[in-house]
Amino acid sequence: MALGAALLWVLLPERFAVNVPIALLGWGNAPPSASEVQDRLRLPAGFSIRLYASGLRGARIVRVTHTGDLLVSLPGSGRIVLLERDTTGDGLPDARRDLLSGLNRPHGMDLYDGWLYVAETHAVGRIRFDANTRAVSGEYDHVVTGLPGGGAHWSRSVRFGPDGWMYVSVGSSCNACEEKDTRAVILRFRPDGSAREIYATGLRNTVGFDWRPGTNELYGVDMGRDFLGDDFPPCELNRIKQGKFYGWPYANGNKVPDPDFGESNQAKIKDSVAPVHGFAAHSSPLGISFLRGDKLPPPYQGAALVTLHGSWNRTEKQGYELASLHFDGSGNITERKFVTGFEGNGKVIGRPVDVAQGPDGTLFISDDFTGSVYSVVYGETGG
Repeated sequence: MALGAALLWVLLPERFAVNVPIALLGWGNAPPSASEVQDRLRLPAGFSIRLYASGLRGARIVRVTHTGDLLVSLPGSGRIVLLERDTTGDGLPDARRDLLSGLNRPHGMDLYDGWLYVAETHAVGRIRFDANTRAVSGEYDHVVTGLPGGGAHWSRSVRFGPDGWMYVSVGSSCNACEEKDTRAVILRFRPDGSAREIYATGLRNTVGFDWRPGTNELYGVDMGRDFLGDDFPPCELNRIKQGKFYGWPYANGNKVPDPDFGESNQAKIKDSVAPVHGFAAHSSPLGISFLRGDKLPPPYQGAALVTLHGSWNRTEKQGYELASLHFDGSGNITERKFVTGFEGNGKVIGRPVDVAQGPDGTLFISDDFTGSVYSVVYGETGG
């Protein structure tokens, strides 16, 4: 599997090199049946899950509007799809339609000050969006251009922080290397794309990041490098601060020198910031979302949900689930299982990518393996 992935990556031109592990496992897999969802997927007591939408090939980032509609990015087809909220009580979106199309692998999205922002591979664009009428208006304009492309980790994420700045993550071009371009970083801009800054560095591929409610601390998940064994290095949760360096490619995990780049870069390793939490090696955390409001039970209020997309070249599969992270008063973090069963006995029925919370507390989970979105509700809340 690992050799095949490496060969496929080399042979495919950039426009097709979306994510080799996904390509090998396959987009276009049929979603599980309703009975399979109920038989396979397990959640904490009081929570229930169902298939909310399918036929969304390569579904990646999800964002919920203030009216409860769901936006889904489909990078492979260059589209942003809008799923109208469920008003009939059947647990399914009332309708769906393309909101934007013809984009260059659109991935990350955010809603800010009446605009819909979309992170494409080489740029960030925005267009006026009215959530009440479900309509865009005016021209789609690139406010950020010249993001480096090519190589691995093609996806770009965009989110607005509590400070009103726009944050954009740019993953590394490789598994492990010393970059010649601005990669493995989080950038920061004003909403109009001006005042570009390099906010943090040494982040191999921080696809998902979010701000902890009450503290406004920025946390991001990062994937450890490959080909150092089944159980090393751990994937990471980092508390990301401005101007800090987070170790890649010189260190892995808790400042462990990398066998290829660490020996001659001890000073950089010493000055790096270690992760605040480690996930299982190769579990591939992609999305993180802090839970807000009081629609969920107290243990989950203020917790974070993390999607573990799953390993692709490990001897035995790992990940393929959602974890919840719980912070105590001293900042200690406890990881618990939240949704499990997307993989069992080597059979995969889903690879979770992102998670977002609706205004009524409903959680939406995207799956790029079958092109599906799941909804999770607690008790009597939800659509």
